[in-house]
Amino acid sequence: MTHSRGKVEVTTRVTLETPDDLAEHYTPGVADQAKRIADDPSTLARETVKANSVAIVSDGSALLGLGDQGPAAALPVMEGKAALLKRFADVDAWPICPVSREPDDLVRTVKDLATSFGAINLEDIAAPRCFTVERRLHDELDIPVFHDDQHGTAVVVLGALHNALKLTGREPAGTSVVIAGAGAAGSAIARLLLRAGYHADGIVVCDSEGVLHPDRDLVGEKHWLAENTNAARVTGSVQDALRDADVFVGVSAGGLLKPDDVAAMADRAIVFALANPDPEVDPDAAREHAEVVATGRSDFPNQINNVLAFPGMFRGLLDSGATRVTGEMLLAAAHALADVVGEDLDPGHIVPSVFDEAVVPAMAAAVAGAAEAAE
Repeated sequence: MTHSRGKVEVTTRVTLETPDDLAEHYTPGVADQAKRIADDPSTLARETVKANSVAIVSDGSALLGLGDQGPAAALPVMEGKAALLKRFADVDAWPICPVSREPDDLVRTVKDLATSFGAINLEDIAAPRCFTVERRLHDELDIPVFHDDQHGTAVVVLGALHNALKLTGREPAGTSVVIAGAGAAGSAIARLLLRAGYHADGIVVCDSEGVLHPDRDLVGEKHWLAENTNAARVTGSVQDALRDADVFVGVSAGGLLKPDDVAAMADRAIVFALANPDPEVDPDAAREHAEVVATGRSDFPNQINNVLAFPGMFRGLLDSGATRVTGEMLLAAAHALADVVGEDLDPGHIVPSVFDEAVVPAMAAAVAGAAEAAE
């Protein structure tokens, strides 16, 4: 089988062929290293694998498009993530799939393991638990915590949208955006758009029951979204909200829209139908009414995929020695991603290929620069 014994392995960075090698890298030589770290814990990252290591943590409760499959089923997915981090950014990553799903237990597990890692990647943890876990770890750890379902998706969407607006002659402040999906991805996209200069009266977020607004009985993240977006107090369905809107961003369910819903949008509309494997609207049909169409699939133009974000993000976080993921880093990464496209920008090419070798260095430099500016 192709995946027999997994997708990743541990290799040594030192030579272990002679008794002298063993003495230097294990006993007794390693005792001196241990003493140095005990005397000065700040040397830990420089002396060990911590400086280049990421824990990929998932409980398997929101796995890909499969839903709740449990921690065992999550292991091969997290292995794949580790393989991508190594391939694209030379970051060493380990999949960790705890059994307990209680937020207190997940936080405790990650905190107990944090000594060994330079950063944490949370992945495929169901909302709203994912928000609680991410925010607590962000506050309680001294290493960066990156939730890819939130931050990675938001970075790639913002970078792609930056280029789509450039093509259609729009500015963030005057652009109306309808987001379908109020989970981890939709929430993070809305928050990052607000930070990037999109106005609260121009962003409408919808869940399966329709538009979020303060008159609905909402709690947690949805309550925050209702209070901080949709300043015009739009009500109704996602289809109602889409009339005359400039942008649709779908992070919800396949088949949500019909081509007529896209036709009802503003001229030169932008459609990001990112549900996988079935987009919210047929991309070919949407292209008849929208100027720019993107999906999450590799068999259509403009694939918006998180692998465009997380390798460069972690390379920059680790290289800079950052202790937090900040909004400024996410903005910097998104703009760096958009800039990689350069003069090749056109309606069928608003984001670079995941195999474009310029992506990771550009994003890593942008993230590291934002980290250094914050010091």
